[in-house]
Amino acid sequence: MNIDESLLRRLWPRGDRRVAGLVAGTAAASESVFVRFGITTPTLAAHVMAQLSHECGAGQEVVENLDYTAARMMQVWPSRFPTLASAAPYAHDPRALANKVYNGRMGNRAGSDDGWSYRGRGAAQTTGREGYARLAALTGLDLVNHPELLIDPRYFLLCGVADFVACGCLPFAQADDIVGVTRRLNGGTIGLAERKAWLANWKAALAEPPVVTASPQPSRIEAPSLPFNQPSPPPLSRWSQFVAVLRAAFRRS
Repeated sequence: MNIDESLLRRLWPRGDRRVAGLVAGTAAASESVFVRFGITTPTLAAHVMAQLSHECGAGQEVVENLDYTAARMMQVWPSRFPTLASAAPYAHDPRALANKVYNGRMGNRAGSDDGWSYRGRGAAQTTGREGYARLAALTGLDLVNHPELLIDPRYFLLCGVADFVACGCLPFAQADDIVGVTRRLNGGTIGLAERKAWLANWKAALAEPPVVTASPQPSRIEAPSLPFNQPSPPPLSRWSQFVAVLRAAFRRS
């Protein structure tokens, strides 16, 4: 099972916008990554690619954008920013905002830069020091000290699929249950309609070719027949047969 580069470029037409070579790298890694994590059917691959396509914006949103207005912060984190005054100090300051909303949880240390260092990144938007450490153990990559590897074209799909499997999505994908897959990966059902649309697109793109059950039989070749109403040649007379024998004997002498 693999993803052809031309197919991926069709579905992710701007996939190299943020990271050069992302589409080619993802396609090249697909066969080995899918084998490694047991993604062996078009349906499983479609579920994986549908979720990753949504999470990373088809390759265009590979690092979480935390450049928010104060009003938007109140919508996203209402308990943390109940008023404009509480949100204003973090408006259009992504680093400060990441540390404010992410530190002290997901393995991020309070009073550190962990919230910023381990913000959402990669094909599955892995977030938090614990998430990066979990992927490091699964992939063998030093993602805690080198979080940028999550968006390296060589490892982009590897990290995304590892996160998909680590979150417990695979059994739901095997049951073709997109709601279950989404809940495991997302923690809810945010973007479910878009995820369903992606799944339909990927299923169509990865559809297995029809199975030929029997080899086609060659057409019968009929012997040529005489034209309609054409009479058959008359039989040779005895005199004609005698002359023919003499001629044959003469040729042999």
